[in-house]
Amino acid sequence: MDARAIIARLRRGEPPSPEELRWFAAGLADGRVSDAQAGAFAMGVCLRGLGEAGRIALTEGMRDSGDVLAWRLDRPVVDKHSTGGLGDAVSLLLAPALAACGVAVPMISGRGLGHTGGTLDKIEAIPGVTAQIDEDRLRAVVAAVGCAIVGATGRIAPADRRLYAIRDVTGTVESIDLITASILSKKLAAGLEALVLDVKCGSGAFMKTEAEAHALAEALVTAANGAGCRTAALITDMDEPLCPAMGNAVEVALCMEILSGNRAAGPRLHDLTVALGGRLLALIGGAEGEGEERIRAALDTGQAMDRFARMVAALGGPPDMAEDWRTHLPAAPVIGEVLAREAGFVTAFDGEALGLVVVAMGGGRRVETDRIDPAVGLTGVVRLGARVEKGQPLATIHARDEASAEAAAQGILGAIRIGAAPSLPRLVRDRVG
Repeated sequence: MDARAIIARLRRGEPPSPEELRWFAAGLADGRVSDAQAGAFAMGVCLRGLGEAGRIALTEGMRDSGDVLAWRLDRPVVDKHSTGGLGDAVSLLLAPALAACGVAVPMISGRGLGHTGGTLDKIEAIPGVTAQIDEDRLRAVVAAVGCAIVGATGRIAPADRRLYAIRDVTGTVESIDLITASILSKKLAAGLEALVLDVKCGSGAFMKTEAEAHALAEALVTAANGAGCRTAALITDMDEPLCPAMGNAVEVALCMEILSGNRAAGPRLHDLTVALGGRLLALIGGAEGEGEERIRAALDTGQAMDRFARMVAALGGPPDMAEDWRTHLPAAPVIGEVLAREAGFVTAFDGEALGLVVVAMGGGRRVETDRIDPAVGLTGVVRLGARVEKGQPLATIHARDEASAEAAAQGILGAIRIGAAPSLPRLVRDRVG
């Protein structure tokens, strides 16, 4: 095996063999492949593609480049992955709801980068919670609670960690083959039996069109099933935020309302959690409708809240999160409303611009080393299609100071468009697998 020969084959439009791709992934992890060769490989994949067999082989090779967890539990081990969006706090609801339904959820999640939030930043908005834990503690929390939302250790898919950093600086991020291998290598290294994927589509998503989202969903589902994990995907709407809160602590607070049985706090967030959970439970046996009812009951009856509170305590957070969560979450010192300048219907969101408003306030990262302010964000964001009058609130800003609040207000007014009543997209646009 030789990196130069593999790159040359890619350049000629000849897909490398599965053995060559697995070797290349191992070389990324152990240093046999140089940064220059990794960049050339990534560019070759972007330009020439790998095909279905190559995509599966690269995914498996990157998965196997580090630790692959094996579980000895009396429950199926499952997980969910989202491609990222605005107000997407599904993981905080779904992991404990699934645990309450009798499955194990070792949810290896990521941090926010760009205009979308990160699950780890949200869970760590709870004082004391540490999501970066070692494998022994992960196993202990999952065995005791049924779920754990944590970050990947340095020994999970090291080939992906190296290749992703190189893709970021070589302009080779946007490749379905490389995106697929990156997402799945980390998830499958968790030793899953089943996986459900939430592929976002719309102005607030990375995939703006349904065609782009469908192509990614097909690639992910085919590769994951080919690698031995039962997988399905929902293509879901991100032309508006998934819930009326955006930011870390404010999204946790909204989730606590739903876990307390208040569906109306975030109906789209609640309904998507139910849909994803039902599809995932159906993958391991049973009817999808029955699975949805089990997830809905876990949320409504407090069973999911109990699991969430136990998980928070096990990760170092307050032991009374279920009863006293309002006193634990950080609050921003400056709170104010953004008022509509004209009457009409909420016609559209510039989702990326709206997400960047929260980033600019300190609620997200421009670069990986930026520190997060967990208290800042938006609440009460109006719904797509809502009728608003002049002077009616479009959102409430939670800011660190008056200057950032004023800048956020201008950004929000530019990101929410008022006009004629729009046609409303379905929450679940399509299904794959």
